[in-house]
Amino acid sequence: MAVRVPSMGLHRSSPLLSGGGRGKICAQKMPFLVQAKRLGGLETASTRSRGTQESGQAKKRTPLIRGTVSPPLPVPGNIPRPPYVGTKDVPEIAKEIQMHDKESIVHMRAACELAARVLEYAGTLVKPSVTTDEIDKAVHKMIIDAGAYPSPLGYGGFPKSVCTSVNECMCHGIPDSRELQDGDIINIDVTVYLNGYHGDTSKTFLCGEVDEASKRLVKVTEECLLRGISTCKHGTSFKKIGRRISEHAERNGFGVVECFVGHGVGRVFHSEPIIYHQRNNKPGQMVEGQTFTIEPILSMGSIDCDMWDDGWTAVTTDGSLAAQFEHTILITRTGAEILTRC
Repeated sequence: MAVRVPSMGLHRSSPLLSGGGRGKICAQKMPFLVQAKRLGGLETASTRSRGTQESGQAKKRTPLIRGTVSPPLPVPGNIPRPPYVGTKDVPEIAKEIQMHDKESIVHMRAACELAARVLEYAGTLVKPSVTTDEIDKAVHKMIIDAGAYPSPLGYGGFPKSVCTSVNECMCHGIPDSRELQDGDIINIDVTVYLNGYHGDTSKTFLCGEVDEASKRLVKVTEECLLRGISTCKHGTSFKKIGRRISEHAERNGFGVVECFVGHGVGRVFHSEPIIYHQRNNKPGQMVEGQTFTIEPILSMGSIDCDMWDDGWTAVTTDGSLAAQFEHTILITRTGAEILTRC
């Protein structure tokens, strides 16, 4: 899910915060992204702003404001919970690497396949006038009907079963009563806990008639994810992921958000390795049988984030649009298997 990094230099004086906006934290990934930390070896990369991409401007949108957040939805008692459920503290990023044998790979594939199907279904609900709370309810029902637990629910106190991040929200948006508008873009981040394993994936969807500049941001972000995955195989340095993503994003005039990272995933929701999406010189190599997420966020403007006072919602400091895509992958001897692809 997401981890707050207190030394990230968040802009708490933003009008989005002072105007009653939701509070969000910029850092680790929610069942989604793991926020990087300065301590414990997880260093937050330096932040810098990028100019708005040159191929046309996105249409003007009303800044996001907080809607009404309904109570958390119930989960049947017979469905196993992850160990963090029932505590308010955000779990530490586990040091253990998520490695798999033949049996555990079967379980990972099942969890990831369910997450992919849920995400695909959630995308069909994206239409003008639909609320993100309605999307949360539908996602929640599909997950529990499959005998799984929605991993975001109760992670560090997160109150919902899915993350819905609209327009300038980078990630970890909390579903609420706000209705989607024609021309919005929305990232839906789904993680399920099935038979003791987490499957984690997200995608940015278009709502109604979206302008060409926003479509291009979404398209390039997905291309960045796939290019990052294409570098992966046993023995490859993790830093190649960030280099490949940065090259493609910059070539197209977009900035790569640095305050959120990918992470190991499996029996544990968030573990090492930490996957940086920007250029970096971090050590480490991929190992066959390992699973982790890659989940780049691209912005049309600033790559810095403001946190809403809900402790989760992270928005761009200048209100520019952001898009994100994510897959859970399994490292093989010759490449990478995308586990969260339908």
